[in-house]
Amino acid sequence: MVELNNPTVSDNTESGALNMVKLTIDNCEVVVPEHTTILDAAKSAGIQIPTLCYLRDLNEIGGCRVCVVEVEGCDQLVAACNNYVLDGMVVHTNSPKAREARRTNVQLLLSQHDSRCTSCVRSGNCNLQTIANDLGIFYLPYKQHLAREGWDFDFPIIRDNDKCIKCMRCIKVCESVQGLGIWDLTNRATHTAVGTRGRAPIGKTDCVACGQCITHCPTGALRERDDTETVFDAIADSDKIVLVQIAPAVRSAWGEELGISREEATVERLACALRRVGFEYVFDTDFSADLTIMEEGSELIERLGKGDSRGWPMFTSCCPGWVRFVKARYPEFVDSLSTSKSPQQMFGAIAKTYYAKVLGVEPERLFVVSVMPCTAKKAECALPSMVGEGGVPDVDVALTVREMVRMIRASHVSVDTLTEEPLDTPLGFGTGAGVIFGATGGVMEAAVRSAYYLVTGKNPDADFFTDVRGLDGWKETVADIDGTKVRVAVAHGLGNAARLLDAIRDGRVSYDFVEVMACPGGCVGGGGQPIHDGCELAAERGQVLWGLDAKADIRFSHENPDVQACYREFLGAPLSPLAEELLHTDHHAWTMPNERTC
Repeated sequence: MVELNNPTVSDNTESGALNMVKLTIDNCEVVVPEHTTILDAAKSAGIQIPTLCYLRDLNEIGGCRVCVVEVEGCDQLVAACNNYVLDGMVVHTNSPKAREARRTNVQLLLSQHDSRCTSCVRSGNCNLQTIANDLGIFYLPYKQHLAREGWDFDFPIIRDNDKCIKCMRCIKVCESVQGLGIWDLTNRATHTAVGTRGRAPIGKTDCVACGQCITHCPTGALRERDDTETVFDAIADSDKIVLVQIAPAVRSAWGEELGISREEATVERLACALRRVGFEYVFDTDFSADLTIMEEGSELIERLGKGDSRGWPMFTSCCPGWVRFVKARYPEFVDSLSTSKSPQQMFGAIAKTYYAKVLGVEPERLFVVSVMPCTAKKAECALPSMVGEGGVPDVDVALTVREMVRMIRASHVSVDTLTEEPLDTPLGFGTGAGVIFGATGGVMEAAVRSAYYLVTGKNPDADFFTDVRGLDGWKETVADIDGTKVRVAVAHGLGNAARLLDAIRDGRVSYDFVEVMACPGGCVGGGGQPIHDGCELAAERGQVLWGLDAKADIRFSHENPDVQACYREFLGAPLSPLAEELLHTDHHAWTMPNERTC
C-alpha cells in the first residue's frame, strides 16, 4: 500500500500563517485552513461523507459521484472530494437532494455490477456493498447489463469486470505508483470498461503480479487466484505431510480481519490456528530469511572483491515482483541481481532435502505451503527454475494472508480460544534480523549486520546501522563496516525503483548494494495483505516488525542456531556447491512475456 500525505493545508501568506476558513456543514460550524476539501472539512467535524473512487493524492477525480453534497447557492451538487471550502459556505452532506442523487448514482453502478455478494471474495469488506446498504438499496430499479468478459484464471491476479465500477483506482495505482500502466480504459461511452492496456491477455503483459491493484480496489473486481481448496485437498490426503511456513510480514497483519489486536496476534498464536486447520508442521520463514542473509551477504562480499565492470551494484532478489519488473523493463540489470533464491524458495528447498532426511521420508511426500503477504509469490513458486531433483517444486502452494484467513474461518477455528504454541524445529526459529525482512530497509539492515561480522569476525551493535529505516521512497547512505565504506540504497514501490535504475544506468548515482521491494512500504504493504479500504497501514505494520527485532534475544542472522546447524550438518558453508545448487537460481532460466535481450 502507498503511504500518502495529507495535502489539504496550504500556506499562502508571506508570514507563513495559515488563512483559516469558516463554514457550516450539517448545521455544525467548522473552521479549517483554506484549500481544504469539503470532504476533509467534514471529516474534521466527525461527519463522514461516503466515497468510492477517491484515494487521497492518487485518485481525486470525483468520478463516482457518491460523495456529492449540496452547497447553498449552487444549482448543482458538487463532489466533496475535489472541491475546496470557501468562507461562509453552507454545506448539506445528506440533504434529500444529495441523498437521492447518491442513491441514484449507486443504483446505476449496481446496474452494471454482479451483485451476487454471497459468492464474492470481498463480501463483508466491500465499500460498494456498505454504501448500498447504508442507502437502503434493497432492489434494483434498472435493468442489469454485465460484460461477461473472459480471463486467464491460472494467472495469480484475477479480474472480474462484472464487479468493476470503473473507479480507475487500479489504473492510477499501477501507473502513478508502480509505473507499469498495465490497466487502462477500453471502449467508449456506455461500453467503457477497464482492462489491460491494448486488451492484451494478462499473461502477455508486463504485469509483475504485485497485487497493488487488488488492495486498492473497492470491490471484488480484482482478487488473487484462490488456492485454498488445493491446500485443503493436500491436508486431507493421508499420503501427504503438509508443512506451512509463515512469512515475516504476516505476523504484522494476520489478526486484522479476525478482530485480534496486534499485541495478541503473535506468530505463536497463529501457529495454533494453523494446526487446528490441519497443518502438521508450522515453520517460520524468518529461518530462511536468516539463511538468505548468509548466502546473499557472502555473495555481496565476493562481488565487492571482484567488482562490476559497469560499476553497477548488486541488487537483492528476495522480492519476486521486483525481479519480474527488472526482467520486463530493465533486462540490462538482470545479471546484477543476487542469485540467491527468496526466503520462500530457500525454505522449500531445505524442507524437501534437509528436513525430509530429518523426518526420514521421501521429498515427494512433503507438501510445502507458504503464507505470504504477496501475490507475486504465486508466480514465483511456479517458475521452472524453482524445482528440486526430479522436477519437484520447492514450494507447492503460496497463499496470501487473505486466503489463510479464509481457511481459518472455513475450518471454524474459534479465535477466542487460540493459545500460543511454539513453532516446529529445526526450521522454526528466526532472529530479529529475519523478522525485519518484511519492512522496507529491513533486508539491507539485516545484511549489513551480518556483513560486518563476515568481514571482521565480530558483531557490531545491532542498531549501529539504521539509516535506511523509514518510508522515503528512495533512501541512500554509506554503511561503515569497520572502516570499509559500502554505498547502499533502498527503494520501495516500483515507480521509485524505476527512477533509481534510471539514475544508476545514466551514471548519476553509484552504489555497491541496493535493496528493492515492489510494494510501497515493503512486504507489510504487500498485495496479499488484509484490505482496509482507503487506509494505508504499511507504517503501522512495519513498526510491529521493528519492535519484534528490538526485543529479540538474537538479532544477527549468522547467530541463528538452526541456520548454523543446517550448514554444519548439511550445506557445509555459504556458497558451497550444495548451497549453490539448492539456494541459488538462474534468473535467465525463464522469461517475461515481452522481455527483451540486452
